[in-house]
Amino acid sequence: MEEEEFYNKIKKALEEIPDSFSILEEKINIETQTWYFNYSNRLKEKGHLGKYLKMSDILFSDVEIEKKREILCGLASVADVKAYRIIEKYVKNPDTLLNDWAILALQESRMLLQSSILDEQQVYISTGLGGKGSNLRYNVIFTFKDSAKILELYQEKVLKNELEDLLRSQNGELEDITFFRGYTATHLNLPLKAPLKEIFKNLVATVNDFGSFLSDDVIVTNVKTLSEKEIKRIIASRKDSLDLE
Repeated sequence: MEEEEFYNKIKKALEEIPDSFSILEEKINIETQTWYFNYSNRLKEKGHLGKYLKMSDILFSDVEIEKKREILCGLASVADVKAYRIIEKYVKNPDTLLNDWAILALQESRMLLQSSILDEQQVYISTGLGGKGSNLRYNVIFTFKDSAKILELYQEKVLKNELEDLLRSQNGELEDITFFRGYTATHLNLPLKAPLKEIFKNLVATVNDFGSFLSDDVIVTNVKTLSEKEIKRIIASRKDSLDLE
């Protein structure tokens, strides 16, 4: 019941997203994203953001990382093409520790410019696994009814082929698939508003026509790529999987 309520809330939230939106394509962990946006909000509250255009040369000099972090956030908060071009230049050759930070700054700067030019609020969507075009990327784990099972070659082909066919019909794409004892791990992308529950329920039913080896428990996340340890813990508990019944 709790999982169903959560799923319905997510579904409702997606339905309210306008047709015009941007998705962060890069994989940037949620902790870094949260840090960036909290930092950015605090900087905006202080004001005087115009000063960062005058300080932009510091980005390309040998100064402490924290100062560059501040300047990137400051530039991203100024609706100015010059600020965007400066960040864009830095992103091409960033300090290693600021690679993700710079990408987030470039995205924020782009959205701010679009909002000011089009005179309408832009919707910016970011997840830990990023996306591709207007699609979100997911780490999806298909579990087996027998947790000790290793798929036979024909079963691997059936699962992969049926998954690819279904994703194509939904304007999605399979990026990779790896077979393990007890489960199969994938990365795939699907449109933002794709009905995930229905899609994977249909897949399980179709694949099981060829031998009934898939469990109804499908693990779906777009926060991060799950480790083997995390996957096995979820499979054991069956608490965090998407209920397809």
